[in-house]
This record gives sequence, structure tokens and C-alpha cells, in this order.
Amino acid sequence: MTETSQGSGGPFFNLSGRVALVTGTSRGLGQYFARALAQAGADLILTSRDRTTLAAFEEEMRGLGRRCVSVSLDVRKEESIHAAVKEAEEAFGTIDVLVNNAGMNIRKPALEVTWEDWNQILDTNLRGTFFVAQSVAKGMIERRYGRIINVGSVTSVAGYAGLGPYGASRGGVRQLTMSLADDWGPYGVTVNCLAPGWFRTEQNKVMYESKEWVEYLCDRIPLKRPGHPDDLAGPVVFLASEESRYITGQTLLVDGGISTGATRALPKASVSK
Repeated sequence: MTETSQGSGGPFFNLSGRVALVTGTSRGLGQYFARALAQAGADLILTSRDRTTLAAFEEEMRGLGRRCVSVSLDVRKEESIHAAVKEAEEAFGTIDVLVNNAGMNIRKPALEVTWEDWNQILDTNLRGTFFVAQSVAKGMIERRYGRIINVGSVTSVAGYAGLGPYGASRGGVRQLTMSLADDWGPYGVTVNCLAPGWFRTEQNKVMYESKEWVEYLCDRIPLKRPGHPDDLAGPVVFLASEESRYITGQTLLVDGGISTGATRALPKASVSK
């Protein structure tokens, strides 16, 4: 007989008693991830290169009835990673869930990308993701439990002009996720990649100021709209929960279907009834 229980026997997707570390929570999608986890019951560790930028959001999370601390973290510096994870574990004694969200982009045509542009993007999005996961996984492996969610992108599976280094970093995150899932699965640690499609963020908001570009984008998305950050709440909670316990090494695309390769719709007269 197969199990149909709800993990620990409680409500589905209940993260009560779990501690989640979310990187890059000073703004943007990181705050939406953290808020969703808190609403599901998780206590939180927030991170930013400047922890003082997290004060207001930390208070918001405490207002939800959650324990919450902020730590400084620069994912491009090894010593900062180790110090942040140590401080987080000392604060709560455990890290059950890691959302590897910290990332950045420099949007340029390929011929204009500099050596430093490449290093900055890859060091943040790929190397940083690996070494944060490595540092957190040590404790998870000891406790034989953990949920690691690496944040990728639709560019993990598709290429776009002007996003060469970024796409390389996000494609690397997808491959890295599969490798780490194989490494750490025997210890009860799942590793998955949550890959948003086109969401308006601080990194790309200038593009959304063009009505023509938004119309073009929506034509290519089967659900006919860009993503809203709330669209990511359910997926991140699912991957952090007991209900995803037999899922690892996977990339969950939350992209409205754009990765299907959809193109502009045919004129209505051309569509058969």
C-alpha cells in the first residue's frame, strides 16, 4: 500500500518548526520567498550584504509571529559565507531549508560583455550558489534532513540575446542542482531548482516600461501575462515542505509556459475551429 499521509500527519505544506535561510532578501523575489515560507510557518534567517537594509522586513516577519534574524552575507566571499552560516546556526541551532536566491545580472550585447562583467555574474549566481549550498549542507547532512532550493530562471533552459553570462550562470545552476541532488540524496537532503520565467524585478524593470515589449512578451507566454511574485509562493513552499520529499534534482519552471517555445499567436482567421 502506498502512503497517502500528509508527511508528519499535519496539514499539507505546513512548515511549522522549520528554519529557513533565504539569501538576497533586501528586495525583490527574495522577500516574496521569505514571506511565503513565513506564512507557511517557518522561522527565518534573512541575508543581505548590508544587514541594516533588512530591519523593516525583519519586523514584518516577526509580525507574522515568526522568529527572525538577519545576517550579513556576500556570496562572492568565502569567509562571508562561512561566517553567515555559522551565525545562523548559532541563532537557531539548525537550518532546515535553504533558498539560494541571491543573484545579479548585467544586461549587454555579447560583444560588449567585459571580463569583469562575466566574473561578477558567474561569481554571484553560480559560484555563490554552490558554496552557500555546500556550507549549509554540512549541517543538513549531519542531521540527515534538508531542503535546498536553488533559484534558477527560464534562462536555465532557454537562451536570450543580451543574457549570455546570465544564461550561462543559470544553466549552470540547473546542472549543479542535479549533481548536488545525487551527492546529498543519501543523507536525506533534497536539492531542486526553482526557475521563474519573466517576472518584473529591480534588475529588469526598465524593460517593462515599454508597452510594445510587454505585448510581445505576453504573446509568447501561453498564459498571456508576465509572472507576479505571488505566483512563486506555492512552488517555493512546496519544495520546502514534506510533500516534496521524493522530488530531487528537478527544475520547476514557473514561467506561464514560455519555455514551451510558444511564438506570437496566429491571426484568428487562421485558427481552425
